[in-house]
Amino acid sequence: MADLEKIEIRDVTRIERIGAHSHIRGLGLDDVLEARTVSQGMVGQKEARRAAGIVVQMVREGKIAGRCILLAGEPSTGKTAIAVGMAQALGNETPFTSMSGSEIYSLEMNKTEALSQALRKSIGLRIKEETEIIEGEVVEIQIDRPATGTGQKVGKVTMKTTDMETTVPYTEKEIKEILKIRCEEEDCQISNDALMVLGRIATETSLRYAIQSITTASLVSKRRKAAEITVEDIRKVYSLFLDEKRSSKILKEYQDEYLFYDDSLPKTASDERQAQAMEVESN
Repeated sequence: MADLEKIEIRDVTRIERIGAHSHIRGLGLDDVLEARTVSQGMVGQKEARRAAGIVVQMVREGKIAGRCILLAGEPSTGKTAIAVGMAQALGNETPFTSMSGSEIYSLEMNKTEALSQALRKSIGLRIKEETEIIEGEVVEIQIDRPATGTGQKVGKVTMKTTDMETTVPYTEKEIKEILKIRCEEEDCQISNDALMVLGRIATETSLRYAIQSITTASLVSKRRKAAEITVEDIRKVYSLFLDEKRSSKILKEYQDEYLFYDDSLPKTASDERQAQAMEVESN
């Protein structure tokens, strides 16, 4: 009887992407709507979380129907995290639809229509009237009049919203605590030195970049069969994947070598300021 051929079967490791805010369980508030230091995956932003808790209470009491909430702040200050925390606090009975900027652009439709579709998906009703209300203090009004004196006028209104709608940058201690929670969420071990370096990277680049580096650093450590993420793993990931600042620097440095680069096109005021800044930096 002929020997059966040996067939080598390899296990295929399935990598599932963990959402950036999958660790958020709520707003982390106590019974009197005061924000705890670390609770339900939330760290820092106590004033904004307390304000969000007041809004959640108003939603539960039916006192905010037909109104919108604006969360303003710098990138990587927890605006999306607070929105997810509000959705978790309201429970499954309150519809919550998440949207990203890339999703809107890929739909090839204007922002109003994209927002209308998201609202229809959330509440299951056909919207017949659209109203946008932004509350705040008007601090500046600019009107650009055409040089010819005829034609459509273009204006700009600068508003200052209330403190309850504004988020502030995270402190170094809060960033470190968030990264620690993310490592626990992604089930990976990290050394204290590596966590410190990752926190420094988050401060210099962005918190989002540092969070996304955890998964890749974990894969690097597993490849060398290590039990935890070390500083060398963080450095390797940092050298392989560029953040927004370094990417922009490379794009500006090699912009004249791109296929569709045209130096004859008129430059905007922003381009002129960037060119001057690069010239000063090089000198």
